[in-house]
Amino acid sequence: MKNYFWSYIAGFLDADGSIYVQLKQNSTYRYKFQIAPSVVFYQKKTEKVGLSEIQKKLGLGYIRYRNDGMVELVINDRKSIKTLLTKVRPNLILKVDQARLMIKILNKMDKVTSIKDFLSLTELIDLFRELNYSKKRTVDSRVVGDHL
Repeated sequence: MKNYFWSYIAGFLDADGSIYVQLKQNSTYRYKFQIAPSVVFYQKKTEKVGLSEIQKKLGLGYIRYRNDGMVELVINDRKSIKTLLTKVRPNLILKVDQARLMIKILNKMDKVTSIKDFLSLTELIDLFRELNYSKKRTVDSRVVGDHL
């Protein structure tokens, strides 16, 4: 795709998007916690056609309709997130730190071989608390450490 498209997507992400990682307790995972990365674009349901067009051009993610009149383009598989953020990062202004941190986390996820590695990864995820002004985050590296 042309560079102007990636500039547009970067601006959209800066303004009406979010980059985040959640830690979720999940007993089916090796260390009993799931790491769930996401990149989400938000619009009113009245703009769903445009968001669907962007999703089609990207070839990534899925459309989710919320009950509050909003629609989201959700990208939550690691490979797609890494591809997207690598392409838009040079044009980001507001969320460049989140993109850089997300790519670092995704790269580190592939190298976790021990509890120590996993705890180190959860500490990186904690950094999103400050970058995204997260107030509702209840599962963090301390909770994971206490559990393990």
